[in-house]
Amino acid sequence: MIRFENVSVTYDGAAEPVIQDVDLTVPEGELVLLAGPSGVGKSTLLGTVSGLVPHFTGGTLRGRVTVDGRDTRTHKPRELADVVGTVGQDPLSHFVTDTVEEELAYGMESLGLSPEVMRRRVEETLDLLGLAALRDRPIATLSGGQQQRVAIGSVLTPHPRVLVLDEPTSALDPAAAEEVLAVLLRLVHDLGTTVLLAEHRLERVLQYADQVALLPSPGAAPLLGTPADVMAVSPVFPPVVDLGRLAGWSPLPLTVRDARRRAADLRERLAGREATREARGLGLPVTVASLPGQGARPQAAAPLEPVATQEAAPLPLPVPGARHNPSAPEPDHSDHSDHPNHPDHSDHPDRSLPSAPEPPRSRFAGFRRSRPTSAPAAPAFPAEARSLSVRRSRVQALRDVDLAVGPGETVALMGRNGAGKSTLLNTFVGLVEPSAGTVHVGGLVPHRTPPRDLVRRVGLVPQEPRDLLYADTVAAECAAADRDAGAAPGSCRTLVSDLLPGITDDTHPRDLSEGQRLTLALAVVLTARPPLLLLDEPTRGLDYAAKARLVAVLRGLAAAGHAIVLATHDVELAAELAHRVVLLAEGEVIADGPTAEVVVSSPSFAPQVTKILAPQEWLTVAQVREALREALR
Repeated sequence: MIRFENVSVTYDGAAEPVIQDVDLTVPEGELVLLAGPSGVGKSTLLGTVSGLVPHFTGGTLRGRVTVDGRDTRTHKPRELADVVGTVGQDPLSHFVTDTVEEELAYGMESLGLSPEVMRRRVEETLDLLGLAALRDRPIATLSGGQQQRVAIGSVLTPHPRVLVLDEPTSALDPAAAEEVLAVLLRLVHDLGTTVLLAEHRLERVLQYADQVALLPSPGAAPLLGTPADVMAVSPVFPPVVDLGRLAGWSPLPLTVRDARRRAADLRERLAGREATREARGLGLPVTVASLPGQGARPQAAAPLEPVATQEAAPLPLPVPGARHNPSAPEPDHSDHSDHPNHPDHSDHPDRSLPSAPEPPRSRFAGFRRSRPTSAPAAPAFPAEARSLSVRRSRVQALRDVDLAVGPGETVALMGRNGAGKSTLLNTFVGLVEPSAGTVHVGGLVPHRTPPRDLVRRVGLVPQEPRDLLYADTVAAECAAADRDAGAAPGSCRTLVSDLLPGITDDTHPRDLSEGQRLTLALAVVLTARPPLLLLDEPTRGLDYAAKARLVAVLRGLAAAGHAIVLATHDVELAAELAHRVVLLAEGEVIADGPTAEVVVSSPSFAPQVTKILAPQEWLTVAQVREALREALR
């Protein structure tokens, strides 16, 4: 169905091809997983299938890509639209209408299908993806995960023979991800649809793949094989494979069920040993059961003096001083393509951040690029919400939420898409005004505080990292971040290189992959090292190595007394990093406690290691590895 013949792609101005000598075949009616580290060219390879590369992205394509016999060099994307359905990393760049139902119908309208067929397929897709309750909602009011489901649904309704999906579960909660993957599997098995998808969260997708195409490094030829064979040599692998390697299981398990069947001996070796872990960068070994929650918070250290951890040395972090206040240029909102699926990462400021008493974009720009009037005082809690409720249009986003985050504490907000996680984060930076209750950050009321007074107390990395990026190059963006933070020149650039090597100075942020752009935005915010750090889906688009480096940075910040709140669907990240997990549902807090207590009891939010080794309470492979080492001493 899809044939790559010695395919290479070189973008204008690049010294080396992004992908090189790709020669493989994706058979009809199979689900093929495209895996590899961040920045190896997965999105580029997917783009060659739909014709977006090179027709809209530019660059030079050598070799030949055919889809159902059509050469993508001579067929433009619109001439492939009846065969190929594409969803990129950024759902916002995909949408062309205003409401959910209109978006699901748009592709069929373009193909000239009858109204009767369109109505039936829209209803089927609404039910398949759990979108029926959202059919009349404006797309701009949906959460990131809900938008991702709408984007996937919009390419399912025309019934293409080939689906090309780039990180299709990155913004979905675990249950929604399983629903989407079940739909894809049904299309593959029942209708013979061919699916080629790239995904970093391999723990979600690997068990469903017929084959895995591995891009091991930039420019390297891909390796195609069965999931078990490829995982044996892959530089990226999920926790279940990591545990299998540690235990010496062969063949490697790909599912929790398979691993549980082999884990009896491992459980016996671990019996009687408590799962110890670093106290989140505080240098204090603790048992899982004693990790701090509401009533036991880490004590604040000196707020700007990093403390080395035993588990992983934190990456170097700049110390802010006096700040320069340049005039921030207005961001470029221009669209660089006339095609709705073009992966050009153009800005959509009106959809990226929720509405606020002031225009979201100008307020956020001022929030990032303002000079503080004085250094913040040390409050009892860097962030505190009491009886907080937020109503946005017809939606009750938050209901009577109580949350306090102490110095040095890392809290993970979890829950299904649309549960209110992003809204809660946005109340802490004043982008959303409470309908009832109170919010305090560093002793201030965020929505009543000028941005210049908030900037040294709180930093937010939103789901759409482009909202923080307006310069023309990575180097210019980092230089501006250094000036704003009063940090030594090169501080932000060092963070970018340490988090995700390989990003060049002259690259435009728009041309970065989703994971690379997120890394740049993280570095921009981390350069100022605010006492309260808010992260909305911080691992979206990051491979396992980049995620491990991010964990090391965040542990170092927590050890230095910084409070961290992250909204995430990445259960493995929460298990690795969070002291506390707060579960939200329909805007209400339904659970709040130490990570081990909350996630172990949840079938949806438990990490793979917990499921494999239950009833023993282990969270990560690192814990198991350390316990086995202790047993040998």
